[in-house]
Amino acid sequence: MRAVFLDTQSLDDLDLSPVSDCVEELVCYPTTAPEQVAERIAGFDLVIINKVVLDASTIQAAESLKLICVVATGVNNVDLNAASARGIPVCNSQGYGVNAVAQHVLGLMLALHTRLLDYDRAVKNGDWNRSSQFCLLDFSILELNGRTLGIIGYGALGQEVARLASCFGMKVLVAARPGSDQIPAGRVSLDELLETADVISLHCPLTEQTKDLIDATALAKMKPGSFVINAARGGVVNEAALKDALCSGHLGGAASDVLTEEPPRKGNLLLDATIPNLIITPHSAWGSIQARTTIIEQTRDNIRGYQNGQPVRQVNT
Repeated sequence: MRAVFLDTQSLDDLDLSPVSDCVEELVCYPTTAPEQVAERIAGFDLVIINKVVLDASTIQAAESLKLICVVATGVNNVDLNAASARGIPVCNSQGYGVNAVAQHVLGLMLALHTRLLDYDRAVKNGDWNRSSQFCLLDFSILELNGRTLGIIGYGALGQEVARLASCFGMKVLVAARPGSDQIPAGRVSLDELLETADVISLHCPLTEQTKDLIDATALAKMKPGSFVINAARGGVVNEAALKDALCSGHLGGAASDVLTEEPPRKGNLLLDATIPNLIITPHSAWGSIQARTTIIEQTRDNIRGYQNGQPVRQVNT
């Protein structure tokens, strides 16, 4: 097979030989602009992508294309119907970032509760030097022990966050699936979770049911001084409402690894440095060396599966 990898940039520091060893030729590009896609995939059997879009017209025109591998879980950048119509399997990566994302979420949670970034800035600004006592306690510090964590989205990621949080002595509540009228045993309604939780952690996909799920109305139902952490997708939390809730003092803090537009080339209202106790990370929660190495290994397995007539992690029919 001849293979082309259209956007290697997020994996460039890792060894791609597990993938190159599966094929006769592997051509790599750090990035690929939309107008370059058709030309770059022409004549290749296998196309590997992360966020590059393969729309219906591109797939239909790529006569030699036999397999699409996505080095991510989300495949909304591939027209699955067009691939299926041509009998082209689309295989993705799954479960690779559970430990990395859960670790990141707990890190954000701890940083918010300890006011870690505020104290770091205070020390660097010389506030400790000027302190009248041996310590500096300008920002309220909270313990996780005894706090209630509400989780929205209880797949592998949500479950691992729950496990780690319980190690800190937190009580865990799990919301019923957004958009569902049923409340299964062991779950609570979204309203009950909003009204009860001290911290809410989001791990649900961005769908019609979850877009702006945490809006001004939802935030108003939350306890004063509570926290929101979004490691799901930008758009699940309404950014304007979140800013207002933080600036008004209703929320005690928030952290997000995602924004509605990534990268935020046009800016974003959450990047306002005056918003209190807000942490923004650049969609980096998934990016541990171990997680990204697993993506490469899974892509190798996806290729081998196709070559052996048994595709794995295939997301279309």
